[in-house]
Order: sequence, then C-alpha cells, then structure tokens
Amino acid sequence: MVSIGVNYDTGFVYGGRNTRRRFDADAVRNDLRVIAEQLHAPAVRISGDDPDRLALASEAALAVGLDVWFSPMPTDLEPAEVISYLAACAARAETLRDQGPEVVMVLGCELSLFCKGFVPGETSQERIAVMSDPATWTDPAKVAELQAGLARWAGFQQELVAAARKVFAGRITYAAGLWEDVNWDLFDIVAVDAYRDAQNAATFADELASRSKWGKPVVATEFGCCTYRGAADRGAIGWTIVDTKADPPVLDGVYERREEEQVEYLLDLVAEFDRINLAAAFWFSFAGFELPHRPDDPQHDLDLAAYGLVAVDDDGNWKPKQVFGKLAELNADR
Repeated sequence: MVSIGVNYDTGFVYGGRNTRRRFDADAVRNDLRVIAEQLHAPAVRISGDDPDRLALASEAALAVGLDVWFSPMPTDLEPAEVISYLAACAARAETLRDQGPEVVMVLGCELSLFCKGFVPGETSQERIAVMSDPATWTDPAKVAELQAGLARWAGFQQELVAAARKVFAGRITYAAGLWEDVNWDLFDIVAVDAYRDAQNAATFADELASRSKWGKPVVATEFGCCTYRGAADRGAIGWTIVDTKADPPVLDGVYERREEEQVEYLLDLVAEFDRINLAAAFWFSFAGFELPHRPDDPQHDLDLAAYGLVAVDDDGNWKPKQVFGKLAELNADR
C-alpha cells in the first residue's frame, strides 16, 4: 500500500450542528500544507456540504501537490435532490482537474443512512437508530420495508453515476459503509469506510479483502479511532460518548484520555491493509474542529471523542497528538 492519506473536514451539518463553524482560508491552507509536508501524505479526502469550501480546500491541497478526493457530504436530502447536488459538485470538481495532481470524485458517503429514501426515518439519527435496533431485523414488516428501500438503492446508484459521468471525466468512487450493497461495476475504485471494532474484528480483514473480486483498486476511505481507553473496540461509534443534548455538550461518563489508543489502532490496521494489499487508505481525520481539547476540564474534554490527528482548543488552535508523529513516521518510511 502507498502512504496513508488523511481525511479533512470542511464542515457539514449533522444533528443540527455544523462540524466546523469556523472556516478561515489561511488556516485551511496551512492545514493542507502540514498534511503534505509534515505528514508526508500523498492524498487528502476533502469532505463537507458547502461546495465553495470544498473547492477552496481542494485548490489549497492541489497547490501543495496532494491528490484530492473531492467528497461532498449531503445529508437528509431526497434521492433526486442527492443526484442533483452531487452532479453539480462533480461539475465543480471537473474544473480542478487541470491543476496537476489527480482529482477523484467521491459520490457521497454512506448515503443509505445519511440521506432519505432507503432506510425508514426522516433524519440521519432516526435511520441509524432503525439500523441499530435488533427488532428491525426480526419484524417481518420492518424487514419488508428495508428490502423495498434496497430495491430503490440499486436504481439510485445507476442514476447517480450516470449523472456524474456527464460532467466529470476523472475517476469516480463512493465511500460505502461496510453494510452497503454497492454495484462496483459502476465505479472506478472500490472504496469503503473501514472501521474495525470488537464486533467485526474476527472478519474485518477478510471482508475488506473480498472486495478485490471486482478487479479494481480497493481503498479504505476512512479508518481511525478516538482518544480514550477502549475507543478502538468501538470503532466508528466511538464518538457517541458526547451528550449533545446538554448545553454545553458534555461527556456522558468518565473516560480515560489515552492517545496511545490511536497509535496502536493505526499500526494494527496499516499492517492489516498491507497484508491484504489495499491500494490506499485515509486516516479519519485531521481534526475534530468542534470537539475542543480541555485538559483542565475532563468532563468537557470533547477531544476524547475526536478521531483527529491534532487536538483543537476553543480558539481553533491545534497541537499534534501522538498519532500525528507516528503517521508522519510511517509515511516518511514509505
């Protein structure tokens, strides 16, 4: 596998909150320079729901020699709205392709949950609750409703890719959840958000490796863990330790800050990715911009719930965590 890329969030709205309220162009350019020059990353996956922010960050990344995975994040839209939005973003990405490094178009992320029409529920949180409820899989009526959604999902993929290819001439992929059934014949790259946790640890690597059957590059568009003891076992749901209903948000229990957790997760998964010959992988993420590190206030030290390589304070300044140095070292060796 080549060097490890990095996910970079430009902000999107989830649960009524923006994952990045503060967006300063100079700070963004500095962050992308750090990813290229200090982390030695070959590529960055730039995500968010504002096309202008996506374009600005992408231009900054291309300027420092990073390949860009242009990754819009629509949430809670109807299927037709998703196709229109992502096709417009693909046209925007096409305008960046003459700047040197490669631009890959990522046609959404885990859309069966983040958008409407496939899983019951008006919001992403409601749909995640449906998928997480054991009763969903035992109630015949609920199973039938999910099957109907999956039928719509297949047709949706074809329409989405066709619309994007009309305006974008580069390689196209999709950031799939491990549970999603994707017709990879439609795409140029097989990509999956690859979080190992206690539930899937025994089958994780084999499940990823099985995606090579499509005869296309296989990429982990996300992998990572949070910054507390036991976070590795929770994988993609490690962030759920924050009570967002409280004002201000607070951790929902007592957790031990442990930056080594991220380092160990990084090394374990990179070893697995090398063993099964993944084409590329992207650590999630550079920073949790709305999860500030408050070392003197443990219950409000929201950085414990962040996957970031850096810890951000309340003023938007950041400092590297242990995993930052380890990723830089790994990439330098590669």
